[in-house]
Formats: sequence, C-alpha cells, structure tokens
Amino acid sequence: MAEQGRQKVGCSDTKVKMNAIDNELSKIVGLDALKLQLAKFLKGILLDERRRALGLTLGPRKLPQLAFLGNPGTGKSMVARMLGKLLHMLGILPLAKVTEVKAECLVGENDDDIRFPRTELLKRAAGGILLVGTSFECLPRHTYGDVRFKEIDEIISLMDSGEVVVIFAGHPQGTELLLSWCDGIRNRVSDNVFRFCDFSCAQFAEILRFKVCNADENSPFHGFKMHPECTVDAVAARIGASQFGVGLLRNNGHAVDQMLVKAKENLDSRIDVECADEDADSLVTFTTPDFASAICMVELPYVY
Repeated sequence: MAEQGRQKVGCSDTKVKMNAIDNELSKIVGLDALKLQLAKFLKGILLDERRRALGLTLGPRKLPQLAFLGNPGTGKSMVARMLGKLLHMLGILPLAKVTEVKAECLVGENDDDIRFPRTELLKRAAGGILLVGTSFECLPRHTYGDVRFKEIDEIISLMDSGEVVVIFAGHPQGTELLLSWCDGIRNRVSDNVFRFCDFSCAQFAEILRFKVCNADENSPFHGFKMHPECTVDAVAARIGASQFGVGLLRNNGHAVDQMLVKAKENLDSRIDVECADEDADSLVTFTTPDFASAICMVELPYVY
C-alpha cells in the first residue's frame, strides 16, 4: 500500500510538471511546429526522470546539447531562457540561469589567444545554459576569411563536462555551415536541432496585441489598450498590404517594440492637447491607423 501511495504521489508530481511545461510553451506566439518539438523533447526528459525515480535501470543521464536555427528576432534567446527555467524545474540543471556569449568573440587578437578558455566558460555558465550566438563569422578559416576557431575545442570540452547545457543559436545558414564543418558539435546536437520560423503577418500582429494587453508595470505600454476595431486581423491586413511589410517581418521580434513606439508617436500626434481631458480613454487607446502608419516608420537593421 505504501508503495502504491508513493507511485501515486510521483504520478501526480509528473502531471504537475507536464502542466507547467505546457503552460510555459503556450506563452510562445506562433512557432507551432517548434512548440510541438519542444514539448516532445521535454516530455522525454520528464519521463526518464520518472523512470529513474521508480528504480528502473536506464543508461547514464547526459545533459542535452542543442542548436537553435532562426533569423534575428524569432525568439531564440527567449526560448533558451524558458528552457533554462524548465530544465531547472525538472531537476536537470541546478540553476535556471542562461549565460550568453557570441562565438566570434571567444578568441582574442592572436590565433593562440583564447579569450574565454574552458575553465572561464565553465565558471560563468556552470549549472545552467551557455547560449553561444553564431553568425557568418563563426566559420573556419578555409571557409570564410581568416576567422580563428580554436575556441571550438574548448566548447566541445565544455559540452562533455556534464556541468552545462550548450545551445548554439543563430542565423540558419551560418549555423548550418558551422554544424557541417564541425563534426564534434554536429554529433552532439544532431538529435536536438530546433528551427525558428519567421513570423507571419498574423503572428506579428498577435505579438503586438499581446504586448499591449499584457504589459506589466515596468513596460512603457502599461495602461494602454487596443480599440475594439483594432483586431489582430485588421493589423495583419495592413502589414500584408504595405510595401514595407516584408522588411518588417524579416526583422521579426526586433521590429515589434519599435512598431509599438512608433504607434504611440502616432497616437500622441493625433491627440488634441486642449481637449485631452475630455476623453481620457482616447489617450491610451491604439487604433488600426496608428499601427498602419507605424509600419513605414520602423528602422530595419536586418535586411537580407
């Protein structure tokens, strides 16, 4: 009876953790295929921990190593932070922290000068996630320019330490070239490659609405709201119809906050200061034209 009671408690705990995983993943707008892949990945880890708790004989636990492929602003860093939180909850990582470093910044001025050797990287990231940002500069010398890549051996050693989860994250083409060149990294992440798709018009508009309607007290948009006619479909239609829409979508999340700032500028510009007190609600209500005009006002740092 006591054994049955322990099994029921364990089963309940597993269900609570799975619900927590589903709750966190539900906060991701769009990226449906990615969310399904993440759910499968995390459920597998959760069930392995349950099997061990029941005394079943399994192979040695190894920390997962991953690769995130996606254009700028698709949510790679956000998902890495979420993953750190969930792996900590599952007992896989002692800490929920994420340490970010760009691979091309790991080396110093000379070929033999490794800026962050394994010991330093381990000191900074131990117990959590090391998020290594990759780019076109993260390629071997014979493939692209004179980039030095001796730090890769340091990172591979770190991946095998059992003390940190390493995530390579960056532009699809640059990261895929890195994986194709470096067998050591590819073999360690091959089962855990996650692809982040660009936002659609509807997803971009949905994120805009979410950021306004769910802004916390520290957000500059706290207290603002959307006009009933300023729906996700209405804003998405304006983005799709604009000649600047393609560039906006290519910048994904990087353009969302800028668009909100420009929309607020449009809201401010159409408010008559002398009559502002007569309709306080209008002071904090975004309309579809506010966003439509903002589309062409957003600066686009990433155009490719």
